[in-house]
Amino acid sequence: MASITPQTLDPLNDMMRKIRHDLHRHPELGFDETKTAEKVASELRSSGLEVFEKIGGTGVIGILKNGGGNRAIGLRADMDALPISETSTHDYGSQTPGVMHACGHDGHTAMLLGAAKFLADTRNFDGTVVFIFQPNEENGLGAQAMLNDDLFTRFPVDEVYGMHNLPGAAKGSFSTRAGTICSSESLFEIDIQARGGHSAMPQQGVDAILIGSEIVQALQNIVARKLEPGSGCVVSVTEFITDGKRNVLPGSALLKGDVRARTPESRDLIKSLMQRIINGIAHSHDVDIEFSFKTEFIETINSQEQTDVSIKVAQNLSDQVDGNRTPMSFSEDFAHLSNARPGCFILIGNGTEGPNGKPLHASDYDFNDEILTTGASYWASLVSERLPK
Repeated sequence: MASITPQTLDPLNDMMRKIRHDLHRHPELGFDETKTAEKVASELRSSGLEVFEKIGGTGVIGILKNGGGNRAIGLRADMDALPISETSTHDYGSQTPGVMHACGHDGHTAMLLGAAKFLADTRNFDGTVVFIFQPNEENGLGAQAMLNDDLFTRFPVDEVYGMHNLPGAAKGSFSTRAGTICSSESLFEIDIQARGGHSAMPQQGVDAILIGSEIVQALQNIVARKLEPGSGCVVSVTEFITDGKRNVLPGSALLKGDVRARTPESRDLIKSLMQRIINGIAHSHDVDIEFSFKTEFIETINSQEQTDVSIKVAQNLSDQVDGNRTPMSFSEDFAHLSNARPGCFILIGNGTEGPNGKPLHASDYDFNDEILTTGASYWASLVSERLPK
């Protein structure tokens, strides 16, 4: 593999930093990334890539070919921001009220654009690189939208790779694992139709709050008593909405929440157990309860070969590489891409200090500019390794 280090990408550091700050100032929500997509397309064209726009809505594809090799590799970055009001004090803060890059997608995009520029200039590979700039990762819809738009039919790849920054991890470190790296997320709703009444005479009605409370408590037994210890699954009720008033027992209640799971088998088992609990409580109170369970983020599963390669490349860039990290409880819609092609999702440390160490989705979080060259050199090294000249 050609010797590529973070220092090799130093000449592109200012370019990536300016791009990142510009994207941070002008964040856009999922499927509204029109200005972001225009900037990405413009940068790719200026680097000499063939560009395709409006893939899966606002997605952008850059194609870079070199030599006569017939292998192709896909590299993916996400572009969308979050509906959060920024409280940071740096001079490139969000200029869009109520929207900010609180997850580092501005940095992901800048790193991949830097890698595209470097690879276009050096051409130290043989084959095709497909640069995938994806919309709407935060809602789990962008990757599937691109696939529905025939992403891998129009732009075929043999394997696909993704990267995300991780606050709280040492700056420039890497971590990944073969198998499940990120959990699935399934959204559920439980609609209880009981019978309202006077709060002073509860025996004349059927209290939807009482029924809902029984369900909330019973759901917590699933992970604690029905799944193997260490399964990494989470069942959370996040909303409890009723039509009750000061002296009126509610006749209806709506529970909403989400489920995180690390395997499809655990996810299916949780759904089945939830349905069984709901049916039993509905029967005991003689009420109607409707249950819906929708999975938008599936489990992100890394393939062994691609993970081994990612670890090897990372070890050439950093002396802090964990190749068997604990799976993450958050979800990633890169899962849909790695479900369609062999792939690997890797995490790069964002640092532990100040805003770089704040949790993802915090209003004062910030991507660390000091890892731009590290991330871009990972992409360039990965291409050199997988498409050797």
